[in-house]
Order: sequence, then structure tokens, then C-alpha cells
Amino acid sequence: MSATESRGRGTSRKAEGGEQDGLLRMRELAEATGVSAGTIKHYLREGLLPEPVKTSRNMAYYPRDFVERVKLIKQLQEERFLPLKVIKEVLANGADEQGHERLRALIELEDRVLERALLTQDATGLSETEIEARYGLPAEVLERLERLEVLTPRVQDGTKLYGPDDVKIVEAVDRMRASGYSETLGFTVYDTLIYKRNLERLVHEEVGVMMERLAGEMETNEAADLVERAVEPMRELVTALRAKLLISELKARRAAQRP
Repeated sequence: MSATESRGRGTSRKAEGGEQDGLLRMRELAEATGVSAGTIKHYLREGLLPEPVKTSRNMAYYPRDFVERVKLIKQLQEERFLPLKVIKEVLANGADEQGHERLRALIELEDRVLERALLTQDATGLSETEIEARYGLPAEVLERLERLEVLTPRVQDGTKLYGPDDVKIVEAVDRMRASGYSETLGFTVYDTLIYKRNLERLVHEEVGVMMERLAGEMETNEAADLVERAVEPMRELVTALRAKLLISELKARRAAQRP
């Protein structure tokens, strides 16, 4: 027997006794993850899992770290509602075990912050009738703001309720209209899209930076507390910077008009 044949047989015997070397059969992997073999094979076809250790055309063994990876993929699907294409990109950015742990910490922190925010939003609210009576905005204005997703009321027991942030938006729109920013001068609720579009980009970047810096660096509740404490100072920062930029823009326009 040649040395090459001996090494090949040795490798085959090692794979055949895979479970002793930290390798799992498909059935064992499915049991360990609670995910069906068919779903795991689909993950393999989509490139979400590395290639297994193949011992023959119809036999393969899977490293034990596949267990956590498969569970993570399923979690991202069921709890984050991410498509497999996006999950593949997310996993590629944290391919090793440390990356997966950081990703889990990131998910946990995002969920905790969102859970607290929703508790605040759901704790209080004004009905559509109360909104109309208090602020006097026409029903069609509210409907347009909802279609633009500037307002996102929830329905509870058949009643539409506006949370604290929605109420502040309604109040701001009402005050703007009362100050003269009205349809007679060409201002409409569609102008709120200027703020919505730009703030979406700002918040997307802001949340990304915040979560990346905090996730896994401290205990989840401590990080969520920090995010809550930062909300108001950040709001004041945005307001102050907007005021400065408004003046800078007006100065720039004036300078551009000079001969």
C-alpha cells in the first residue's frame, strides 16, 4: 500500500468516526439545532454555511460550530425577519465565533432598546377624536400624514391611538400652520417628507454607530440605559446644529448673490 493510499484511508477512518472528532452527522446537527435537515441543506445551497467534510458522494459530516451558526441564522429569520441574502452578508462580516457572539450581543441590545421604546410609546396615547379636538387639524391632514408614514398610530380595541412622538409631530404641524406655514403660501404636509427623508439617513447611521460601539462592550441593560440617557442630549444637539446650519446656509446664499 502506498503512502498516499494510507493517508487517504486514515482520513476516511477519521471522518467515519466523526462524532469523536467534534463532527456531526446531518441527523445529529438537526437534533442539536432544532432545525430540520431540509432547512439546513437549503442554508448550505444558499452559501450560509461552509462546506461540510465529505467522505463520499452521499455522506458528509459537520463541524460542531455549525450548531450555533444554524441557530443564529434561524434567529435572524424568525426574530429579525431578515431574508437569507441579507443574513449571508451579515454573517460574512462576523464569520468567526467572536464575530457571531458580537452579532448576538448586537441583536440583544437592539431588541432591548426597541422593547423599552415601545413600552414608552404604548403607555400613553391620544385617540383620533382627542387629537382633532385638541389641535384642530382637519381629518384629511391626519390621513395624509399617515399615508406618508410621518404619523404611525396604533389601533387598540378598534380605536386609533397616537403615541407621544406622534402627538408632538401633530402639535408641531399645527403650530407651523398657525404661524403662517399654510396651504395659502404653498406649504403642505408633504413638506414633512424633507425632514423624514433626511432624518432617516441620519438615524440609520446614528443607530449603526451606537450599536456597534456598545454591543458586547457592556451588559445589555447597562447599554440600554446609556442609550436612553443619550436620547434627550442628542435631540438638543440636532436642534442646535440645525439652527447653526440654517444661518450658515442663509449666509452662503447671500454671499452667492453678491456681484
